[in-house]
Amino acid sequence: MEGSSGSRVGCKRSYIVIPARLASTRLPRKLLLRETGKPLIQHTYEAAMRATLPAGVCVAADHEEIAAEVRRFGGNVVLTDPQASCGTDRVAEVARSMADVDIFVNVQGDEPEISGGAIDRAVEMLELQDKAVMSTLATPIRRRSQLEDPACVKVVCNQYGEAMYFSRSPIPCAREWDDALLDRDPPCFLQHLGLYAYRREFLLEIASLPPSPLEQLEKLEQLRVLSAGKTILVSVIDEPTIGIDTWDDYRAFVSRTTIC
Repeated sequence: MEGSSGSRVGCKRSYIVIPARLASTRLPRKLLLRETGKPLIQHTYEAAMRATLPAGVCVAADHEEIAAEVRRFGGNVVLTDPQASCGTDRVAEVARSMADVDIFVNVQGDEPEISGGAIDRAVEMLELQDKAVMSTLATPIRRRSQLEDPACVKVVCNQYGEAMYFSRSPIPCAREWDDALLDRDPPCFLQHLGLYAYRREFLLEIASLPPSPLEQLEKLEQLRVLSAGKTILVSVIDEPTIGIDTWDDYRAFVSRTTIC
């Protein structure tokens, strides 16, 4: 797939990598679930293909079973080190062999409903701000149950749109709760969306850093970046994507897909 980034004067060439791990913890082998008639990884791949700026898409697989499935539906796939500690490391492994790409976008394999526009927005942030090395997205949290759910990763930002911290806990923590806080605009609470864009040089740099104590504690790889003193740009969009972490998530996705 050739996107418009290859033809726009002055813009950096970008590429999407979907890290795919077979042995997921909460929902085993979820990327190969196919109750919709397609495996989950194919839904995500096809969603990523809708982005207009990146020059192409590939899956960074940790197992031949996933690689074979991607080849079956005609996708691009690269087998990566099965011992890689996180998705960022898999994206970096692909980036090492693609020196002509400036921006790599990490799209989680369990985000089958991500929009092409969301991917393009992450790329645009790095195209427009030459000093930035990494970008990501967030969306408002409007339900207290979502705010308190550890599976929903929260982010707080400063006035410049830079991430200050990511957590599975409710942040910021309202000392005096009022349900009206959930309706405020600008929003008080933000859900981090599982998408990142990196400049290639920075991606290769962070892949060489050891996991930070905060990353290991929260199980959030983006904390490795903040712990190293780097800046993550965050753009807030009103278009939440829904990752597939549990059976309930998957059944809801199947229902939505069947209805459509």
